[in-house]
Amino acid sequence: RYRPDWASLDARPLPAWYDRAKVGVFVHWGVFSVPAWGSEWFWWHWQGQHDAACERFVRRRFPPGTSYAEFAPLFTAYDFQPRQWAQLFQRAGARYVVLTTKHHEGFTNWGSPVSWNWNSVDTGPHRDLVGELGEALRESNLRYGLYYSLMEWFNPLYLADKQNDFKTQSFVLKKMMPELYDLVLKYKPDLIWSDGDWEAPDCYWNSTSFLAWLYNDSPVKDTVVVNDRWGRGCSCHHGGFYNCADKYRPGSLPEHKWEMCSSLDSHSWGYRSNMSLAEVMDEMSMIEELVQTVSLGGNYLLNVGPTKEGVIVPIFQERLLALGRWLDTNGEAIYETQPWRVQMENTTDTVWYTSKGPVVFAIFLLWPRDSVLCLSSPIPSPGTQVTLLGFAGTLQWQQHPGKGMLITLPYMLPSPLPPQSGWAVKLEGVE
Repeated sequence: RYRPDWASLDARPLPAWYDRAKVGVFVHWGVFSVPAWGSEWFWWHWQGQHDAACERFVRRRFPPGTSYAEFAPLFTAYDFQPRQWAQLFQRAGARYVVLTTKHHEGFTNWGSPVSWNWNSVDTGPHRDLVGELGEALRESNLRYGLYYSLMEWFNPLYLADKQNDFKTQSFVLKKMMPELYDLVLKYKPDLIWSDGDWEAPDCYWNSTSFLAWLYNDSPVKDTVVVNDRWGRGCSCHHGGFYNCADKYRPGSLPEHKWEMCSSLDSHSWGYRSNMSLAEVMDEMSMIEELVQTVSLGGNYLLNVGPTKEGVIVPIFQERLLALGRWLDTNGEAIYETQPWRVQMENTTDTVWYTSKGPVVFAIFLLWPRDSVLCLSSPIPSPGTQVTLLGFAGTLQWQQHPGKGMLITLPYMLPSPLPPQSGWAVKLEGVE
């Protein structure tokens, strides 16, 4: 049994499904999707920091004296079709999906028994959003992760604990812990993506006792995976896989399993009604991020923010489907792979390696000018075979005069509508 201390909890092996999955979709959805302006931190910028631009925005768009709570009934989810979401995420090549069950605003996307009238069943959609999406994802054989913010900006119980230097735990005992247990027992998640931990130490949040219960006695004890945001100073040190920081990119291969979360909207995780096309990640950047992340042993979690009605806007759908098309061709070089002894060509950061058993994949992000791919890292043997994923037949190669190999690529691209970026050669019989 695991003890409620980090030495014991950190020794738990990470359930294997998570590393094999490689690709996930993150969904930021809540009352912040109603103002849909600035970011999902709207309430804090408006009333925590009294940001002048936020105050102008509210004055211009809403009746005088409007409070944040009055946005909740406008969070309708009228057009939310969980099965359509699940199909989209499946076609995007995702193997798991993480939904915000509660962000720092405290509004819960399920009927939390300790969030009276500030949840999606009592107000707004009058629906159990967490449950509906979970059902649809499981029908599509996708793993389900629940994002949960430990803290709440304006919860009086939290603010009182904070006032007491976190020596009291009213908020933890009356609000946070009951919700975490409720989520696990009701929805049996595959993953818990904790956040909002940074103001207080893990002993305030009772993180270790919760995780010991999760790993020892919960209904998901053998399969559940957690991240590393369980209290000030835990990030990158304790928990399951490491997030370290939003959009984290290590320079070299980390020793610990990690995840890079990234957002299609470069300015926000939640939906913004004034988002412009230039602010949306393009296909090439998305594929580059995925390839670099997986090559360095990470998982790639790509975020979309739906509208208050529950629509994933067409440009986000288009990007997700582009990712899925790329994975349809090149997924063999991504899913269930391991980092190779070399992660990238030393001469360039446009060639990245992954491996699966004895097979090595070289993923190149730019098509070489003369259609000859030069790889200095693999050591070929007379029996070496080279194929291009998505292209029939083997490729000609020769030993590089220095070291490595020169591979002659087909003069035609593998598909009539190639992506802007990313092709993979499969190398068999190399060291």
